[in-house]
Amino acid sequence: MKISIIFCIFASCFLQNLSNNKINKYQILNKMNYDLIVIGSGPGGYVAAVKASQMGMKTAVVERENVGGICLNWGCIPTKALLKSAQVFNYINHSANYGVAAQPVEADITAMVQRSRGVAETMSKGVQFLLKKNNVDVIMGTAKVKPEHKIDVTDAEGNVTEYEAQHIIIATGARSRVMPSMPQDGKRIIGYREALTLPFKPKSMVVCGSGAIGSEFAFFYQSIGVQVTLVEFMPQILPNEDEDTAAQISRSFRKMGMKVMANASVEKVDVDGDICHVTIKDMKKNTEVMVDCDVVLSAVGVITNLENLGLEETGIQVERTKIVVDDYYQTNVPGYYAIGDVVHGPALAHVASAEAICCVEKIAGHEPKLVNYSNIPGCTYITPEVASVGLTEKKAVEAGKEVLVGKFFFKASGKATAAGNTDGFIKMVIDKNTDEILGCHMCGDNVTEMIAGIVTARENGLTAKQVAGAIHPHPTMSEAVMEAIEAAYGQAIHG
Repeated sequence: MKISIIFCIFASCFLQNLSNNKINKYQILNKMNYDLIVIGSGPGGYVAAVKASQMGMKTAVVERENVGGICLNWGCIPTKALLKSAQVFNYINHSANYGVAAQPVEADITAMVQRSRGVAETMSKGVQFLLKKNNVDVIMGTAKVKPEHKIDVTDAEGNVTEYEAQHIIIATGARSRVMPSMPQDGKRIIGYREALTLPFKPKSMVVCGSGAIGSEFAFFYQSIGVQVTLVEFMPQILPNEDEDTAAQISRSFRKMGMKVMANASVEKVDVDGDICHVTIKDMKKNTEVMVDCDVVLSAVGVITNLENLGLEETGIQVERTKIVVDDYYQTNVPGYYAIGDVVHGPALAHVASAEAICCVEKIAGHEPKLVNYSNIPGCTYITPEVASVGLTEKKAVEAGKEVLVGKFFFKASGKATAAGNTDGFIKMVIDKNTDEILGCHMCGDNVTEMIAGIVTARENGLTAKQVAGAIHPHPTMSEAVMEAIEAAYGQAIHG
């Protein structure tokens, strides 16, 4: 009798454990298998994940740090928050120009940074909401791709979990490039992350690199009272922009007191206590100057996050620190894809998002429109703002085009004059034989909000005369587009 009772208890426990094991096994399998896993939750990664889920795929996104990626947490969004603070500070300091009496004000960099971080946090929560709303699983940890459509994810405690998906998209982005002549210590020689969260306002700063990142930080710090020296290796600052745009921004920067050095390079930085001794070579004159400052900001570009990602073991091809992909972002290994900064092309948030949608739609069996890399807008959020699309005048001529160039300066704009910000212009580069808009270059207040109109026109084959033929509202900054096109044909009324 006792043996029977013991046997029954043993059998009951065994069956219960077996049942629990089956449930646990089922739950693990359900958790670990997906149609699509995206590595990285930046503007490429989270867009890919949301789009895939909307198209019926069981989707997960792996993120090792902050949901929303670098752009949202340490790039595009928080920098714009800082720049807005600088703009408000400048407006108050020049309020007398608008008939408003105001007491002298001081820039509180701590409060500005706090506001910037708050904006980034709000947007990160917004992305988290989008992922949850679209039933995308968020897996926190560091991913490593493996053969046979698998990845390992290591969490903060060092635990490794294997996941499997039919399709895997790599969207791990990029980080600040470290130069041998400027080894970053995070305190005196810094990158863009530290520039976003400086705990003090330096008296002086050398910014090396005048692309969008370098120019925006140079403008911000100069605006709040830091003496900035901006150093650019190329013959002009904003080297990807039209020569006229670069010249305008050089004038605007110098007018606010910034020192601008193009055709120059930072040879070395010697840190002596709280002072950085920066040796800068003027390559045109072949001379060197020494500039002392409190902080050196290295903004010489970015490098892709591909280390320890398992690409070699998986057989994924890399060329010049970029993953090689086809027109739909498929790598050389079936089932593995890459988008954003880790592939060749402009390292821009909106480009990564466009690539994400194209990639996912192709995975879903559609025939998406390819990303048109000849029609990518670029924006720099300084004052005056810079926005452009298409060819510069120089590149259009080098391409053998016979061009017409039209300019309209905002000094002749009623809206710009009323707003008190007349620096800048609209420049149109037009094919003389076909009336095609080869390029558009904008420099002025709020032009980053205007460039999309030209991008849309170019994408849909509208000619310059068709754009100018549409009635533009007055008084607006946007009517300068119409005026610039008319100027190209010698028909400007106000220019």
